[in-house]
Amino acid sequence: MARKKSAKSAENKNTKQDNETVQQTETAAVSEETVSKEEYDKLKAEFDAQKDQFLRMAAEYDNFRKRTEKEKLSTFDNALSTTVEAFLPVADNFALALASGVDSGEDFRKGIEMIEKQLESAFEKLNVVKFGERGEDFNPLLHDAISRVDDAELEEDKIVSVYQKGYKIGDKIIRHATVQVAN
Repeated sequence: MARKKSAKSAENKNTKQDNETVQQTETAAVSEETVSKEEYDKLKAEFDAQKDQFLRMAAEYDNFRKRTEKEKLSTFDNALSTTVEAFLPVADNFALALASGVDSGEDFRKGIEMIEKQLESAFEKLNVVKFGERGEDFNPLLHDAISRVDDAELEEDKIVSVYQKGYKIGDKIIRHATVQVAN
């Protein structure tokens, strides 16, 4: 008997839902018929305005995306040219030093030292900081240790010798220093 009541209540619910659907459909049909030509034109004009606004916004976004992409490429090219420009005098002086054919070892050494100072000046202009000196504390985030050696002069975990200097700009490591560390 409980099953019969459940089945009847389910039928009643389905019938109520069907009746509501029919009423909604009839109401929609009636409302479509009652829209006047003026209201229709007004709604169509409003729709067209919204569509036009959407298309303009989409085109504006596309233009913005293309413009920012060009700006990114331009920024990279400008940074690269600034970097190369800073190194050009150094390259020129190396070429002059090698072409001079100076016989004196001392004069040649002076010229190379001057070029090194010029290179350091170029690094300074680009905010490049050199690190990795003998006696500094070893930091695995900055230094690559290739070996450990015993050194009576230095404490443990101090840099004994530097094979390659490290370079960084701000917090960004360009190259880790390659070092030998004391035991």
